Amino acid sequence: MSAHLGHSRRLWGNLSIFAGILVFGTVGYCWLEGWPWFDALYMTVISLTTVGYGETHPLSPQGRFFTVLLLGTGVAGVSRVTAQFLETLNQGYWHQLLRQQRMDSYQQHYILCGFGRTGRQVALEFRAESIPFLVVDLSPEAIATAETMGCAVYQGDATEDGVLLAVGVERAAGIIAALASDADNLYVVLSAKTLNPQLRAIARASSQEAIQKMRRAGADEVISPYITGGKRMAAAAIRPQVLDFMDGILTGGNRSFYIEEFLLEAPNPHINATLKDARLRSQTGALVLAVRRSHGELLAGPSGDTLLCAGDVLICMGTAEELRSLNRILCPQRPRGWLRLPRQT
Repeated sequence: MSAHLGHSRRLWGNLSIFAGILVFGTVGYCWLEGWPWFDALYMTVISLTTVGYGETHPLSPQGRFFTVLLLGTGVAGVSRVTAQFLETLNQGYWHQLLRQQRMDSYQQHYILCGFGRTGRQVALEFRAESIPFLVVDLSPEAIATAETMGCAVYQGDATEDGVLLAVGVERAAGIIAALASDADNLYVVLSAKTLNPQLRAIARASSQEAIQKMRRAGADEVISPYITGGKRMAAAAIRPQVLDFMDGILTGGNRSFYIEEFLLEAPNPHINATLKDARLRSQTGALVLAVRRSHGELLAGPSGDTLLCAGDVLICMGTAEELRSLNRILCPQRPRGWLRLPRQT
């Protein structure tokens, strides 16, 4: 980042010098020769570029001496600017600048730190659901792989604050720490939560001790591939149809049914109403599977007498259109496009 900033300053500094030489030459010809400003500017440009078109108007001895002075100082300035511009092209400065501007436009996105086997699977799921995200990895090979998949990328060390700020951690909705090292994932969570306390942080951990440490560091969710993989293998052996059903509604892009969560925020006419009175099922067709209270209590399979309160999270299942209808009822203040579900044809 510091090298990029220094290069930018040198480039714009040299361009400023070149602009100053143009102004100096134009003002000089206007003052000494009494030329119109455009003729003076034209004479300055053809002198500095040494194209040899000849004098715009006949020059006085003072004007010729000024031209010698202008060539002596200006040609060196033009050569310096040209060299800096060629260096800029060679180092890909403009590509980096455009990429940084694109990153600056990201809002409520996810930052995926690490593009190994776990990170690639996360990226596939995000792409399937049209979730905006950026990949951060220090490995050139991982960055090249992510680019071939069409991901927005940033090469750097995700444990550094400067890298997280460059990818917009203060504007992000969440961060996924999927690096190979538990220590690196811990650093990512600590740094991200310090820079943006409202950020949702999900971390990968390989041991039970690491899970506890990451939770203490502020991780909202910690996933162990070994523990999760073992549970799924047991479920596949004992309850295969249940596992297939859950996979079918939780992952992938070709689904008929989806599970989504909705935060009930004021003002909303359904706050302090029962599920029966809210008539969510009859209005939208979506099914409320569970209600998570603001203090953490989970009500699975709520009845019609369940009271809806401000801060509740409703976990619902339905088709894409049913969930969109539910979104319009429960979260009218959400920005358009928040619920990223495919249109059914």
